[in-house]
Amino acid sequence: MIRKILIFCALIIQISCSQNHSESGKPVITVSIAPYKYFIDQIAGNDFEVNVMVAPGSNPHIYEPYPVQVAKLRKSVAYISNGYLGFETTWLDRFYEMNEKMVRLSLADKIEPIASSHHHSDNEDVEGADPHYWVSPKAALIIAESVEKLLVSLNPDRKNFYSANLSVLNDKINRTDSLATELFSKLKNKAFMIYHPNLAYLARDYGLREIPVEFEGKEPPPSRMKELIDLAKKENINTIFVQKEYDAKNARAIASEINAQVEIIDPLAEDWQQAVNEIITSVYKSMQ
Repeated sequence: MIRKILIFCALIIQISCSQNHSESGKPVITVSIAPYKYFIDQIAGNDFEVNVMVAPGSNPHIYEPYPVQVAKLRKSVAYISNGYLGFETTWLDRFYEMNEKMVRLSLADKIEPIASSHHHSDNEDVEGADPHYWVSPKAALIIAESVEKLLVSLNPDRKNFYSANLSVLNDKINRTDSLATELFSKLKNKAFMIYHPNLAYLARDYGLREIPVEFEGKEPPPSRMKELIDLAKKENINTIFVQKEYDAKNARAIASEINAQVEIIDPLAEDWQQAVNEIITSVYKSMQ
């Protein structure tokens, strides 16, 4: 806690000397994670500069911001939050104190939540619900609509432009939704194994079963490892998915016992459509 307070004070000092506009000359919108930038770019084009808080390769549950990110936050006209991510529990109120004029949008407000199965360790913050809803195309349609409404409120003169771009984006998301529906409806075996439970909303929306390797937010103990190995054999698991920002050690240990492969996925990639299409295809292939 003391460390976080010191970081907060340092950030305040850093941003006190910052200018009141971005270097690009565009208004800035800050987002919690990179996939949300995709929705702004698709709808708003080049109208805004997007400041992403959680840097690539970082764990969004325990992330701590860099001064350069907070400097851009200080200039932002809006903040788009996830609503459930652990780092927001610590930082979001402080962000709003730094910039009280920011328009606030919590994308979780219109998402039907899944109770979190990720009980965090001592150095992480508690999450009330599973925060990984953006990976599901059905949730992405809701995200796109919420982002479009925010952009119109910030720049009403561009309403028709944003509305037209939203229609194009919805077509892209619907194609991804159709891909998931078509592929997963063919399967009899619908269980998949993943290190960190990142695909619960995808599983819920398309009738799949997610089996997490993590145990109460931590590396699994030997007893749990044995259970996972037995379960993987029973469910004919041939692939264990691991997010790019996590250590694959335990996943490889299980994979070696059941002659499975470890596959890296990147749900936090900035290109939402490419990342989710790849995840859907990979999960489908693992179940065949």
